[in-house]
Amino acid sequence: MYRIITVCTGNICRSPMAELMLTDAFSKAGLENDVVVDSAGTTGWEAGNPIDPRAAAKLAEVGIDSDGHRARRFESEWYRERELILALDLDHYRELRENAPDDDARDRIHLLREFDPATTDTDLEDLGIYDPWYGDASDFDATYRMVDGAVGGIVSYVRHELDADVPDADVS
Repeated sequence: MYRIITVCTGNICRSPMAELMLTDAFSKAGLENDVVVDSAGTTGWEAGNPIDPRAAAKLAEVGIDSDGHRARRFESEWYRERELILALDLDHYRELRENAPDDDARDRIHLLREFDPATTDTDLEDLGIYDPWYGDASDFDATYRMVDGAVGGIVSYVRHELDADVPDADVS
C-alpha cells in the first residue's frame, strides 16, 4: 500500500480538500486498492473539528463527500509510515523538513504544487497555496483550482512509483 499524507495548518481547509480530491482521483484511476491518502495539520488547533463548511461546499459541488473528515495533528511516526508527504504551503514544507528525523524522511516531503505541470519552472517560494480560511468562497475556489492542477501529476508520479516497485516478470 502506497501512503500519502497532505498537510496544512489546522487540517480543516487545504489538506482535507487535497486528501479527498486525491482519494477521488486515485479511485477514478483504478488505484483505490493500492493508494491511501490521509491528511493532518502542523498544529492541533482544530483537532476533532470537521472540515470547514466552505471547503465542504466546494467539494460537494464536484461530487466529493467530506462528511467523515475530522482534523488531527501530524504525528512524528508518520514520517516513516508515508511514502509521500505533501505540504500545502511553504511554511508547512519548511516545518516538516525541519522536524524530519533523517534525510530519507526529508526526501519524501514535497510541496503539493510541485506536481502541477504548469509550475515546472516556478520558484519554490511561489508554490504555496495560501490559507482560504481568512477569505470567502472565491478563496476556496482558488484553493480547489490549485490543488486540482497538481492532482494529475501526483497520480502519474505515484503510478510510476508503484510500477517501479513491481518486479520484472521472468520471461525465460
